[in-house]
Amino acid sequence: MAEYYAKSNDSLSFELTKDDQLIGKLIYQNWFRFNAEIVVSNRAYLIEPKGFWGTTIELKDHDKVLLKFRMNWNGEIVVQTYFDGLKESFAFKHRGVFKESFVLTDQQGVELFVMKPHLKWTSMNYEYHITTSDSFDGFTRKDLLLFTSLHCANYYMSMMVAAIV
Repeated sequence: MAEYYAKSNDSLSFELTKDDQLIGKLIYQNWFRFNAEIVVSNRAYLIEPKGFWGTTIELKDHDKVLLKFRMNWNGEIVVQTYFDGLKESFAFKHRGVFKESFVLTDQQGVELFVMKPHLKWTSMNYEYHITTSDSFDGFTRKDLLLFTSLHCANYYMSMMVAAIV
């Protein structure tokens, strides 16, 4: 079991750390778009909407699609990875209202981690505390799953705000 922290110093970027060591960054191009860049170990990955409506979002390493996600009819975000030629599916779910959190589960429903958002009222920026399970710690590309989940949390919140307005 490990603990990670995602902190936003401005509204366009997040830094992910574990034991006060920087894992990487999630950087948005602007506030109103879902395009972003993940930088891990001096390597950049692009996140961009796909298709006419942009409802499916892809994580790419140059032209190679490593991961896709989209929101389904019940509010869950379905994540499909294509790491090392193997296709795996995950569900990113929102839980609670007052004790809000997000959970990533595998196909069998096993929780891989819990992500708890915290709004810093002084700067109006979010921070996330992520607690992983032992089974998640065995993943080889867990850094990309963490960053994608961070993007999913932001995506989910923006979709819920848009639905309210």
